[in-house]
Amino acid sequence: MSPTSSDPSREGISAVTQWEKNLAQLGLTLPPVVAPVAAYIPAVRTGSLVYTSGQLPFVDGQLSAVGKVGAEVTVAAAKEAAQLCALNALAAVHDLVGLDAVVRIVKVVGFVASAPGFGDQPVVINGASEFLGTVFGDAGVHARSAVGVSELPRNTPVEVELIAEVR
Repeated sequence: MSPTSSDPSREGISAVTQWEKNLAQLGLTLPPVVAPVAAYIPAVRTGSLVYTSGQLPFVDGQLSAVGKVGAEVTVAAAKEAAQLCALNALAAVHDLVGLDAVVRIVKVVGFVASAPGFGDQPVVINGASEFLGTVFGDAGVHARSAVGVSELPRNTPVEVELIAEVR
């Protein structure tokens, strides 16, 4: 990922980076960091890695969906929720070190509150993975786990955390 901008109308204004352009093409901007709902911080850096806490699909302080995937929540809605979780994780990284410092997304861990018999957790977490690939290109391709669980905090259908390598 390299910051690029040759727009003369932005003279005197910080250059728009590729991740910002990619977010804008998706019609998105980084939201404010979601305030912790318990005793933790949104992200922590150790060496060249930033670990985010699990992020929920909050939009303006409200969950985008509630319930279990495969029952009250469709796969499409859960996939969108996973993207929102990843967006909130990026906001936490940005608040700590700035997304311009991201070298690559190393790992994504996604949890899916699953109805009995639901087995498409990888499809749901693709919402986060595909989003990160769109935002960062090759630097957004990562290792991943997609785990089905019986319950998640606040009855959210999806929770996502990530590890980013930074400069």
